[in-house]
Amino acid sequence: MGATATTNPAARGGRGARERILQAAEELFYARGIHATGVAALIEAAHVSPRTFYVHFPTKNALVEEYLRRFESEKSIAAEAELERDDLPPAQRLLAIFASVEGDPPALIRGCPFHNAVIEGAGALPEVARLAERHKQAFRDRLVTTAAEAGAADPEALGRQLAVIFEGANALAASCNDAQVFTDARRAAKALLDLALGAAPEG
Repeated sequence: MGATATTNPAARGGRGARERILQAAEELFYARGIHATGVAALIEAAHVSPRTFYVHFPTKNALVEEYLRRFESEKSIAAEAELERDDLPPAQRLLAIFASVEGDPPALIRGCPFHNAVIEGAGALPEVARLAERHKQAFRDRLVTTAAEAGAADPEALGRQLAVIFEGANALAASCNDAQVFTDARRAAKALLDLALGAAPEG
């Protein structure tokens, strides 16, 4: 996800305004945070009028909720999408979620948008918390299913343990802006996976 607003200048309002607002939210919420991104900044980045903004999203909280729903309905979080690849066997898909952040210079690491939204909400945004809980549970379920496909003796345990490693890596990498965390997490996940599948760990 990008760190700056790159919405294309267009006529204020009109067709596509809602999409431009959501695109601005995706970019600005991720780069700056939800609380630090005011409605004025969203309006400017989306090239819409205040009236158009509020026609589509009566409140900023409504926009935050829709911003998160899009990760479930329209675009998957990149690392989590690795579980859906059909060009990798199940065990490799489980490791692929720990891919390092790439870029030259490396992209700024902001972590999981659901996690960030819950932390910023601090208990005051119950619908955001509900969306995040549903997303995280669905992600754990996908890990458990993939672990079963890989042949793990206890796919429930393996899936939940990999979720802990993944979520912890995301949080630590974002806190320290350190992509090395994902390399370390992948090694830990590989050792866990080898044990669960009865394979000999690699050198």
